[in-house]
Amino acid sequence: MDTDLGHGPLGEKTEYPSQYAPSCLHPISRQQGRELLKISGKKTPTFVGVDIWNAYELSWLTPEGKPCVACAEFRFPADSPNIVESKSFKLYLNSLNQTRIADVETLKDLLVTDLTRAAGARVHVSVVLPSEWPDVYGITTPKGVCLDDLSINPSEYRPSPELLALDGDDVCEERLYSHLLRSRCPVTSQPDWATVEINYRGPKINRQQLLAYIVSFREHDEFHEHCVERMFSDISRCCRPDRLSVYARYTRRGGLDINPWRSSSDAAAPLNSRGARQ
Repeated sequence: MDTDLGHGPLGEKTEYPSQYAPSCLHPISRQQGRELLKISGKKTPTFVGVDIWNAYELSWLTPEGKPCVACAEFRFPADSPNIVESKSFKLYLNSLNQTRIADVETLKDLLVTDLTRAAGARVHVSVVLPSEWPDVYGITTPKGVCLDDLSINPSEYRPSPELLALDGDDVCEERLYSHLLRSRCPVTSQPDWATVEINYRGPKINRQQLLAYIVSFREHDEFHEHCVERMFSDISRCCRPDRLSVYARYTRRGGLDINPWRSSSDAAAPLNSRGARQ
């Protein structure tokens, strides 16, 4: 299985397949991004986590040829060997549009099998039918304190962990968030927008410096998952919290959004709560 970034469909002119095509899925080794962060050995923070993807344009045909539509949630474990390149994921999902499938359970089994094979670890799939949409999807605001009204004078637009600083000797527990995270696709340089939530317990982090650090990703080229792991690693190393989680909810592109969560605790993964931009 080819897991090299350079051989995927991203940035290339591609034809959308008209029939089921699991070969569209292009896995990329997580190790490529983690090697840059030196995520190995005892001195590096360890984490647990999950990447929550939402698909809003899932469609297929009944055996009689009638179209069906649904949304879907996909949970990729952070310890899977691979991520799936997003354009290849879109091509794969679109290959189902003219494919006749017996029922929703058959569809779900198909998705689990193909995505698990690509990721190298079991992927959890939930198919959400239109009748369930009102109960499942609702707009929420993160809990905690929003950093975005703080006064800062940014001059760094590449990840700058040296911006991170503590605010005295106090120990506290805080839930902080910002809507100002922007990074870029490492292949096409298209902007990726997100709300990021940072929950921690430990030495008090200077909020203005934390916001400046978040803004410093603005011209950084990296996949969503790797950006969150970079944030987690930088905050862990520079601020040394006793407990930390970083959760970014990115806006959708092509009917898919990606929402990585990394945590020092093995507590339950966060709810899949949509923000206003999703």
